[in-house]
Amino acid sequence: MSLTIPTIKFSPHKALPELERFLARPPVDAAAEETARRVLDDIRRDGDKAVRKYTQEFNRADLPPGRFAVSREEQLAASGQVDLAFKRTASEIFARIVRFGKAGMRKDWSMASPKGGVLGEKFTPLERIGAYIPGGAAPLVSTALMSVTLAKVAGVPEIVACTPSDPKGRVDPFLLHALEVAGATEIYRIGGIQAIGAMAFGTSTIRKVQKIVGPGGPYVTAAKKLVYGDVDLDMVAGPSEIAVLADETAAPAHVAADLLSQLEHGTGHEKALLVTPFMAMAAKVQAEMERQMASLSRRDAIEKAAAEGALFVVVDHLDTGMDLINRFAPEHFEIMTKEPRRWLQKVRNAGAVFVGGWTPECAGDFVAGPSHVLPTGGTAAYFSGLTVDSFRKRTSVVAFTRADLLETLPLIEAMGRVEGLDSHSRSAGIRFDAPPG
Repeated sequence: MSLTIPTIKFSPHKALPELERFLARPPVDAAAEETARRVLDDIRRDGDKAVRKYTQEFNRADLPPGRFAVSREEQLAASGQVDLAFKRTASEIFARIVRFGKAGMRKDWSMASPKGGVLGEKFTPLERIGAYIPGGAAPLVSTALMSVTLAKVAGVPEIVACTPSDPKGRVDPFLLHALEVAGATEIYRIGGIQAIGAMAFGTSTIRKVQKIVGPGGPYVTAAKKLVYGDVDLDMVAGPSEIAVLADETAAPAHVAADLLSQLEHGTGHEKALLVTPFMAMAAKVQAEMERQMASLSRRDAIEKAAAEGALFVVVDHLDTGMDLINRFAPEHFEIMTKEPRRWLQKVRNAGAVFVGGWTPECAGDFVAGPSHVLPTGGTAAYFSGLTVDSFRKRTSVVAFTRADLLETLPLIEAMGRVEGLDSHSRSAGIRFDAPPG
């Protein structure tokens, strides 16, 4: 099996069409968005009937609405099929995510206003959220833990999980066990666009949620974009991406393995970028990828993704490479250089950064603690990854004293006059004519 990845030389003052095309990948696929719009319109109009129709069309599973939900008995039976070693693994990963989530959780806070009042913020968990868990090409058990756990830590009382089933309506038992550990309160064997539509609009069987989180392929990503406003969203979290900055100290076998790990997801839209000042490094990594790919179970998926989504760029200096990676704004960014922490300081745009040769991206995917639900398609330039606070609302708190209002009254009246909103300013001034009881 042959793997030919384009390798180009880049300098900041020379435009390269091939590089520009690679960097300019759209966060949402236009064709997928067109399909998603049609399906979502049907679900908004026909509810469960449309969900059943598209589950049969896209997932080859004929499920009446009464079978959408995974029953408690099925969950318990699934856990019985899972080996003890995996149960321990899931529990340990859950604990790591909880520790990290609690450590980064924002606390209510307050400060004194100039005249003795109080200003601050309070944080309240959402009441009902939906988590999409991909399960087509591979059951993403880790995503169940990396999304649902955070909602549980945030204090969300109703946590809905949607994941596709096989044609007979079966959901992977390891995935069901992970959802049980993470704290899902409802599980539906519905995937794709129809899952996003059901959670966003609500049906007779699946009640509407307030926010949808989780990654997915092009169609799920397009559907999430289209339902924004009906529900809140976490971010654009589509097909996987990785960028590696490597100097001569990096091990080509390690770089190759890490690039392959993200190309194997199976949508065909994955992206893998190697940036290095050394042409020899690029050649060695390509040879290693070919060698390693021969023994991998998902080599067909890797070859498909690499044909369109892999690129090696040789730069004149690591500084140039760092600027290029910030332009790419990757979901995952590995720094495999002599002084990785030096380059960490220069990162502006990345969903997650993996520092040094002992930090493969899979550590973030599976065990480290931060969620692996991260922005893709260049949106790491303005989106952040999933956190506990993604499941909480921030509410500002203002408690003025009489002296605070008196001090700011001239400012309020000036703004009311300029904006032509005299009732605004009157609502402040009237309190001095008729004080509150």
